[in-house]
Amino acid sequence: MKIAPSILSADFAHLARDVEKVEKAGADLLHVDVMDGQFVSNLTFGPLVVQALRPVTSLPLEVHLMVSDPAAWVADFAEAGADTILVHEEATNHLYGVLQHVIEKGVRAGVVINPGTPLSSLEEVLPLVDQVLVMTVNPGFGGQKFLTPMVDKVDRLYQLRKARKLHFDIEVDGGINNQTVKAAADAGTDIFVAGSYVFGSKNVGDAMNSLREAVK
Repeated sequence: MKIAPSILSADFAHLARDVEKVEKAGADLLHVDVMDGQFVSNLTFGPLVVQALRPVTSLPLEVHLMVSDPAAWVADFAEAGADTILVHEEATNHLYGVLQHVIEKGVRAGVVINPGTPLSSLEEVLPLVDQVLVMTVNPGFGGQKFLTPMVDKVDRLYQLRKARKLHFDIEVDGGINNQTVKAAADAGTDIFVAGSYVFGSKNVGDAMNSLREAVK
């Protein structure tokens, strides 16, 4: 399993310090939630934050675009140092083209689906992507409860990947803690985004270790 702490739950006044903490504690990558106040009501990070983070960590940076016009942001985040760019299926009428644009920029391409979006909407892009992120909460804010019905969606995605002999990583985002992580892992998840559970803990290393222990 890979753990991707979400910096949305970090202390923004000490972001570099918090990133260093999770890196030293064994995080596998960092999750950067980009919200434009339109696709979701919250407003968070721009490319300058990714650019500022790039020199202070060796961890891969995955940028989760929760924006109404993802195509407009791909180049800026790629140039800022993103290693993966994740695009919502619901955010564009030209999903295949946006993902192609990500790939052309030399960045890993990922697609995201909200809880109410059927897997069938991803059928044509699955051979194109490196990663599929299944939202296990409704997007926009941290600290929400895990949506248990999404475990079945992950399992169906895992079976689809196997049946079609594809190689994308499966990721979940939302409500991940030591009580919810095992069900998602058993369903076939490879990468776990954890925000408040990690950064809200007294010891980020203990929090991440408890996630790893829970799936054994």
